[in-house]
Amino acid sequence: MLSFTDFATEIYPFLELQTFHHTYYRLLEAFAVGRVRRLMISMPPQHGKSLGATTLLPAYLLGIDPDCRIAIASYSGSLASRFNRRIQRIIDSREYATCFPATTIKQGSKPQGYIRTTDEVEIIDHRGGLLSVGREGSLTGNRVDCFILDDLYKDALEANSPVVRENCWEWYTSVVRTRMHNSSRELLVFTRWHEEDLIGMLADRETIVDLHTWSQLDTLSADTWLRLNFEAIKTSPATEIDPRSSGEALWEQQHGIALLNAKRRLDPLQFEAMYQGHPSSHEGLLYGNNFTEYDTLPTDITRRANYTDTADTGDDYLCSLSYLTDNNGTIYITDAVYSQESMEYTESQVAEMLIRSDTRLAFIESNNGGRGFARAVQNRAPDVRIEWFHQSGNKEARILSNSSTVLHRIRFPRGWQQRWPELYTHLTTYRRNFRTNRWHDAADVVTGIIEHETKQSGRRSLQHVRFFR
Repeated sequence: MLSFTDFATEIYPFLELQTFHHTYYRLLEAFAVGRVRRLMISMPPQHGKSLGATTLLPAYLLGIDPDCRIAIASYSGSLASRFNRRIQRIIDSREYATCFPATTIKQGSKPQGYIRTTDEVEIIDHRGGLLSVGREGSLTGNRVDCFILDDLYKDALEANSPVVRENCWEWYTSVVRTRMHNSSRELLVFTRWHEEDLIGMLADRETIVDLHTWSQLDTLSADTWLRLNFEAIKTSPATEIDPRSSGEALWEQQHGIALLNAKRRLDPLQFEAMYQGHPSSHEGLLYGNNFTEYDTLPTDITRRANYTDTADTGDDYLCSLSYLTDNNGTIYITDAVYSQESMEYTESQVAEMLIRSDTRLAFIESNNGGRGFARAVQNRAPDVRIEWFHQSGNKEARILSNSSTVLHRIRFPRGWQQRWPELYTHLTTYRRNFRTNRWHDAADVVTGIIEHETKQSGRRSLQHVRFFR
């Protein structure tokens, strides 16, 4: 059988497929042949999502199974019709006839008795066909073997509307699901906008498995969703499916890391949703964009200090913040190291920052190798007093209970989103629902600074922090 990738390049010889496209197309082929019955894929804008899933895939499906009844849905009927017309042009082409000569559609008025409109087309001498509808469109009387739902929300305005999201969910449950039978398949291809979009709603109600290895395709039950999220900038651990190193762009030649970082600085919350596939609603954020920024430092400086939390696991971040305090107890962050690099690398980074920021006292958590890290930093910055301690308090309780104090007392320099984009993103998109956050490192450190400064000033007793010198 002709592979989906070979089919795609036969139809569109101009395609320049990247590594992730080959992965994407291999997964779409697994869906086409029935190895995956329920599949959801999220991908950044302008990365070829719709070309693969909503233009080439339906034509391929009808080629390998002319009896398949396919329905395509998008946020508008006009967009869905546009997909339908593109697919019809593919089926009309000489290249397609070479690949799948048995799959043909009506030409002009012949043969009679078959439908060919901008919204519906039937395969000659077979039961299959293609129907396109907009979100909330009718499918009455149509049994569907394969649904392809592509971007059911037009933009952030729609995705952030509770009414639109609720109407979309009602349409999905009362229209899409009622047209399905035991062997029907579903494909959702989205750019994420909101945590309560269709993917998010399904994730709360049905079984979802994230794809990490190809062997998972042979172990899925029929009612399990398989999910793959393509991050524009790799932040999750490397897998067989996506072996990129941390910080690599998904498509460097087209959407390079410099461009992506510039987009992230403009709106970290939207970037995390659209480009990283990790949406958060503004209502669910712990800090959001509520940090106060400063232009100049105070003259009544009482202390210059630093707080460092070393990385817990291989993909966690070391977070080290240097700061100073004034007579009012306000805390001004002056420098930062926020990195996933190894300790051998971050030891020198932190030591250089301590010297550069004229830090007098540095607190370093001794958990997970922190004591050895503290010794190494001390050797590199001998004039800084280093104190290490064991953090035994419950992380969730500490972060949540201190969040309002963090916002009230801590200041960041104006433009800190440009200086430390990852730190800025992870703090401003940190969620109140603790378990939905991937990284706690930045929130843990700003919490630790508040706890430590409160203890030092004698304003609060923190029994869960013990210091070992």
